Amino acid sequence: MWSFHSECTSKVRLVGKTVVITGSNTGIGKETARDLYRRGARVILACRDVQKANNAIEDIKENPPSRPDREQFQGSPGELAVYQLDLTKLKSVRECARNLLKNEPAIHILINNAGVMMCPQEKTEDGLDLQLQTNHIGHFLLTFLLLPKMQSSGPGCRIVNVSSCLHAYGDIHEDLNMEKTYSPFKAYAQSKLANVLFTKELARQLQKANINGINVYSLHPGVVMTELGRHFNTTMFPGANFIYRIFFRLFLKSSEQGAQTIIYCSVDKLAANETGLYYKECSTATPQWRVQDNQIVKDLWDRTCRLLNLEPDKDFLRFLKTISQQIAE
Repeated sequence: MWSFHSECTSKVRLVGKTVVITGSNTGIGKETARDLYRRGARVILACRDVQKANNAIEDIKENPPSRPDREQFQGSPGELAVYQLDLTKLKSVRECARNLLKNEPAIHILINNAGVMMCPQEKTEDGLDLQLQTNHIGHFLLTFLLLPKMQSSGPGCRIVNVSSCLHAYGDIHEDLNMEKTYSPFKAYAQSKLANVLFTKELARQLQKANINGINVYSLHPGVVMTELGRHFNTTMFPGANFIYRIFFRLFLKSSEQGAQTIIYCSVDKLAANETGLYYKECSTATPQWRVQDNQIVKDLWDRTCRLLNLEPDKDFLRFLKTISQQIAE
């Protein structure tokens, strides 16, 4: 099963830890939840469809990972909970964050996993490109709203941003919101590059503000047989999804295999000494050249802030306070 794919072998238990995973009712998000729940964590499934999330919880409880005899899965499992989160609606992001901050004493790990891939052009109710908002802007906002809670949850907290190897084909377009011309592939690749750039700049900003104990990671999970390709038949050509699955069959990972690098970045002790880096196959990797261009990194940060009607602030702590006021009771 694992011959051609890396596996997270960390034996770390997560008793007493709380994990939030977006888009965790299916695919690699659900398999990540399954693993971390068996390690003893309280795992929160932050999903758009609450019923599907509750169905996922039943499956996670009834079916352990494929190797339940592993040391990390010995002992009592943790807890599972559902919070409603629709990343295509910024008001839903704020409401989910408000509920998490109100009800959860601590948040130790945030996994920004939810995403859409190469879907037809569509604007959200916030006037933003659907792929950009779901894959990047919604997670950008959620992360900042939860950061103060993570900061108070003690050292050893982690933020994991699920990107893709297709970020290598991405560019941060002048027309960031794809108002003039739209390409499903370009929009997706841009959003995945944004995940990697955001990771690097957030790590830098945390260090600059002397906020210790929160590490940030971005990663490529591998080419996974999930529902992400469900729009291929519409945006590419009829039968594209079928051809994708047949052509890449030898290379496609199962959802459990695809979850391994997410799990690695969430729990591995070696990764605890790293921040702002990009990973694949449970190891650091080199992202595309734009990630090394600090001006591109900063420009995306500033432009994302402005799309959220936020003014970029050189004082990171003041910036966090400004964002927190958006959900103040």
